[in-house]
Amino acid sequence: MTTLSRRALGRATLARQLLLERHTRPVLDAIEALGGMQAQAPLAPYVGLWTRLAGFDPAELSKLTEERRVVRTHLMRATVHLVSARDCLDWQLHFRARHAGSIAPLVRGLDVDRAELRAEATRLLTARPRTRAELGRLLRTRWPDAEPGALAFAAAQEVPISQVPPRGVWGRTGPAAWTPVESWLGEPLRVTPVDDLVLRALAAFGPASVADLQMWSGLTRLAKVVARLPLIRFTTEDGRAVFDLPDAPRPDEDVPAPPRFLPEYDNLLLAHADRTRFNPARRRVPLPPGPGATTGTFLVDGEWQGTWQLLDREMVLRPYGRVDFDPLLAEAARLRDFLAPGAPVRLVDE
Repeated sequence: MTTLSRRALGRATLARQLLLERHTRPVLDAIEALGGMQAQAPLAPYVGLWTRLAGFDPAELSKLTEERRVVRTHLMRATVHLVSARDCLDWQLHFRARHAGSIAPLVRGLDVDRAELRAEATRLLTARPRTRAELGRLLRTRWPDAEPGALAFAAAQEVPISQVPPRGVWGRTGPAAWTPVESWLGEPLRVTPVDDLVLRALAAFGPASVADLQMWSGLTRLAKVVARLPLIRFTTEDGRAVFDLPDAPRPDEDVPAPPRFLPEYDNLLLAHADRTRFNPARRRVPLPPGPGATTGTFLVDGEWQGTWQLLDREMVLRPYGRVDFDPLLAEAARLRDFLAPGAPVRLVDE
């Protein structure tokens, strides 16, 4: 059985995550190829696409968002992801139970008829998008003895919802307002095989172990799914089994990996149970608050080697150790020109 080195695993995933070279594919195609993009910070995908696509125009993603061709909704790991409308409809039902479980502590003790709650929440959110706070207040007029926050979170357990523009639109801002996915996209959710989801995960993040696939998705019991799929099996240097699509790209481990700047929450650093292919030092991935596009991490030679931040109109780089600064600074200048033209770039020793 072929053994894949940590570096070979990294190069394979970098190729699929469009990080070995910038690509010219359409934004919607890129989002699907990436297996969706983590988007708790609503503007983070703009940096994530800039770093992957040649000539990326943020107006293209904004247009896709406003035209409802991409949506931001709770999916993998019960976190907010930006996905195509097609993937949202195909994937939503796979993650409903995990999402409901993640917010169960917030609704413990709530005594309401769930069918009635589902109907009322659907009515209110279909009438117009609402924030959780607004939805909770309105639901409390029907259930005056219940806590508004608990009612709003219980509604999210019952009704698949997505966030709506202007949140997530470049150069604009707006509250986290929610509406039912099915009414927003004008189609019902679809029942699709979990096999298809696993194949998509491998196409975006493979080679991967069963534990990696479960980490990316937040689902469990995927070993049986992997066993019935036509996959290739490899071993890692530490003896773990990883699986892959037969025709997926697996570049030579010595293929150059140029510096790349990632946004906060990028799935590259979060999608594997064993993250050492990009994070050999096992650093904790920072998950800062905020709208996104002001902070993140950077890769040097395919590994996470520091952080970046826009601070007071200055781009600050904090490398973890000795790196080749010339290509890193050149790439930082390109990101600066995208986010804050004219801002100085400064290196800070960690």
